[in-house]
Amino acid sequence: MAISEKYEKKIESAALPQKTKDQLRKFLDGKDISDTQFKQILDRVLKEYLSTRIEACEAVGVIAAQSIGEPGTQMTMRTFHYAGVAEINVTLGLPRLIEIMDARKEPSTPTMTVYLELEYGNDRDRAREVSWQIEAAPLHEFGDITTDMENMHVIVHLNTKVCEKRKITPAEIMETGPKKIRDRRHYRDFEHEINDETATITFSPKNKESYQNLFQLAEHVRNVIVQGIDDILRVVVRKETGEYILYTEGSNIKDVFDVVGVDTTRTRTNNISEIASVLGIEAARNAIIHEAVSTLNEQGILVDVRHIMLVSDMMCMEGEVKQIGRHGIAGEKESVLSRAAFEVTVNHLLDAAVANEIDELSGVTENVIVGQPIQLGTGDVKLIAVRQQDN
Repeated sequence: MAISEKYEKKIESAALPQKTKDQLRKFLDGKDISDTQFKQILDRVLKEYLSTRIEACEAVGVIAAQSIGEPGTQMTMRTFHYAGVAEINVTLGLPRLIEIMDARKEPSTPTMTVYLELEYGNDRDRAREVSWQIEAAPLHEFGDITTDMENMHVIVHLNTKVCEKRKITPAEIMETGPKKIRDRRHYRDFEHEINDETATITFSPKNKESYQNLFQLAEHVRNVIVQGIDDILRVVVRKETGEYILYTEGSNIKDVFDVVGVDTTRTRTNNISEIASVLGIEAARNAIIHEAVSTLNEQGILVDVRHIMLVSDMMCMEGEVKQIGRHGIAGEKESVLSRAAFEVTVNHLLDAAVANEIDELSGVTENVIVGQPIQLGTGDVKLIAVRQQDN
């Protein structure tokens, strides 16, 4: 009998978090131990769990701020290159931590780590095929583009060998190109003709009197994306831990998830707002924790994950990702004095006076300002002297 079944009831009844119970089951599974040993293990786990819980009235916010802020002063400001590949830069260090805490809509260097399903991740050729489905490929990579100034035409001759290598048919390119110029590049002043036999597309501007229109059309034709995802400029395939992984410059998690061969359970992006919109607020919360921990660990700074989890919970608790600054959490506090102590002091005080706001003086900042004990730790306890009457 597996040990996890033998002691299932005892583990389930223990006053422990579910994750700890699961880890304990996994650890004990298949091990042959006595009742005395099991009791010792359970007592030790319980003792360790209780010792890591915070005291009542603990100032967790102040401690979390200090735990993240103090080592943050030692962080460098730099970008990181993936294994010498000059094309892909990733912002790390203090600028990245600021981006996370400011809940920027778009990171300065958006990037994705795309994991592949088993049959694709173990085969370099198939991994490369997936990368072609993701990496944005402009039309000029698939053939020769010439500008015929005499007849006012832009002529595209597709190279069928390149198309065959990139696993895309000339017919698909000829259909996608003109459509994307209209839809994605928002340029409609042209007409086009397709010749399937010679794999040629002839574009001509509607206004045939203007060379400027011809050159503008030629620029659109050269750069229209006909294969891959528009937002992903470059893909690098690297082999790590026995499987091929794709690293991208640019991010579009929604479209990447639609590509055949992508393992959606492990693929991630450093764009937190994109995660929130595609996968939801819980995924965004986990992304904030992962990104902050990774950024700190990369520089050898170890911060207890619970401090970062507290900050992440505060940022996501209202169903959307909010920044820590005055346009987010700090600017939406109930206390007038607390808001005023952070930034733009006079504006907050004027607005509060006009709106006839009242400050309950319940937080740390406002009580420090007025010189009262804060309502945390020993300051949260009030003693009342009761005189006992004689019978």
